[in-house]
Amino acid sequence: MLFTDRADAGHRLAEALRHLEGEDPVVLGLPRGGVPVAFQVARALHAPLDVIVVRKLGVPYQRELGFGAIGEGGVRVISDDIVRRGRLEQADLASVEHAEAAELARQAERFRAGRPRLSLEGRTAIVVDDGIATGATAAAACQVVRAHGAARVVLAVPVAPPDAAERLRGATDEFVCLSTPFAFSAVGEWYQDFSQTPDDEVVSLLAQAAAGPGPEGSAPDAEAAADEEVEEEVAIDAAGVRLTGDLKLLAGARAVVMFAHGSGSSRHSPRNRLVATALNEAGLGTLLFDLLTPAEEAHRANVFDIATLAERLTDATGWLRDRTAVPVGYFGASTGAAAALWAAASPGADVGAVVSRGGRPDLAGPLLPGVRAPTLLIVGGNDSLVIDLNREAEAALRCTTRLDIIPGATHLFEEHGALQQVADLARDWFISHLVKEA
Repeated sequence: MLFTDRADAGHRLAEALRHLEGEDPVVLGLPRGGVPVAFQVARALHAPLDVIVVRKLGVPYQRELGFGAIGEGGVRVISDDIVRRGRLEQADLASVEHAEAAELARQAERFRAGRPRLSLEGRTAIVVDDGIATGATAAAACQVVRAHGAARVVLAVPVAPPDAAERLRGATDEFVCLSTPFAFSAVGEWYQDFSQTPDDEVVSLLAQAAAGPGPEGSAPDAEAAADEEVEEEVAIDAAGVRLTGDLKLLAGARAVVMFAHGSGSSRHSPRNRLVATALNEAGLGTLLFDLLTPAEEAHRANVFDIATLAERLTDATGWLRDRTAVPVGYFGASTGAAAALWAAASPGADVGAVVSRGGRPDLAGPLLPGVRAPTLLIVGGNDSLVIDLNREAEAALRCTTRLDIIPGATHLFEEHGALQQVADLARDWFISHLVKEA
């Protein structure tokens, strides 16, 4: 089993842990790489998330050999057998423990940003890491969790070698592992993206979780969110991939428009930025985000994988709906327009309006008759091939549809005033067909 990244691993691991949702569990991520995985598990199970900070105590002359571990709250787990066989002096042990205790306190304070440690007394604790190598740290973490009063300890990881998995099954109440490949040499080989997790990401994820569902698992008040102005870079988990976006929600905004960028474009596109600014000035919120990761963008074929792009747009729409209750519209460019129409045609799609700029609606093909959202197709007058494709799409669509051709404009609308015309048309369409439903 190969995981795209830690978010993907977290999504898959969460499905294997669904049976624990009714036990009111606490999810604990091992820093650093275990926290992004644990974040997805906690969100899926509607459970609180915390970090479990453990420091291994290494034998002074052989640091990789642990004689114990320490955790917060003064918890000590010591192997008397290793201490005895290693003939370790108490002064040496105390020196190692003192140094590790200082680092443990620093990490805990840094990661939690002043929030108190969650109580585990009498709870089911799910300890999550991004994978197991030897299992020593995970086993120590489980012992620390038990010492903190957890009634039941579950260790959950995406991947582990068979021998370590077998040992850990006997050290926990339940061990959940998605894959135990025999040809195992390192955790990272089972991830497409196993880049290092920085401290800042751990801090951000824990803060997001702390600000999320309350004790009863209720979602944040989406109506209230519409009354607050938000302008921030966001991370969106869509179809197992983490996408980066720029969200702007105006106080009192009556609708928000999601931008689906086309081939060779991104959320930094000056063309889409100009349109987004016009929408913001009209009181509409915007979300510009990348449908492909930087690595995926390097392969040209990915920009024409409309099914994948549409799936990610649909998932991102669900993410946005957790943030605001106002109507959502799509603005798509080039191949992004095909993804927007594909997503708008999917069963259960709740999209208020769609605007296509220089789009390739033909790539949504047979799905076009299923689009219910009022759709505006904008094409440059000198973009003859795309004009023909859009005329065919206009005939195929069964929703309220209009085709506007901007005279003298080419595919990218680089001519003087052409892009401003696009922005004006899009603004008016969304206000007419999206805002009126708010």
